[in-house]
Amino acid sequence: MELRKLQTRILSVQDESSLRDLNYRKQVNQTMAKELYLKIKQVIQEKKVYRDPTYSAKDMASELNTNTRYLSAVVNSFFGKSYSSLINEYRIKEAVQLLSDKRYKDKTIKEIGEMVGFANRQSFYTAFFKYVGERPLYVRKRLSID
Repeated sequence: MELRKLQTRILSVQDESSLRDLNYRKQVNQTMAKELYLKIKQVIQEKKVYRDPTYSAKDMASELNTNTRYLSAVVNSFFGKSYSSLINEYRIKEAVQLLSDKRYKDKTIKEIGEMVGFANRQSFYTAFFKYVGERPLYVRKRLSID
């Protein structure tokens, strides 16, 4: 139950930048945008590209045969957040799962952050606190991994 509450909280965090770029949203062709939205979800969920700290919006745009401006517009329109916020959301959701999984109890917080795609400990801690409202170690202890 605790894990589910944390995941719900992560989903409820809205990125302030999603309120910007309203002009872009008006320029997005809805049919093509819906197709791109589905492809973005597929790449993120199936390939788990968020685990690669070097995978950028440019890489995704290239993989999906589009440009970064259109990719960004679709992400903003359909997900309601920026590309980096979307990627970090997936990273944090997976981190919460790993922190609550007994199979990973021997992994350090830093190692968990690296496993989900953060390049350094500070960016992991910052994003984790933004989405969860708590430090990773506290979440691990509260979800009682023994």
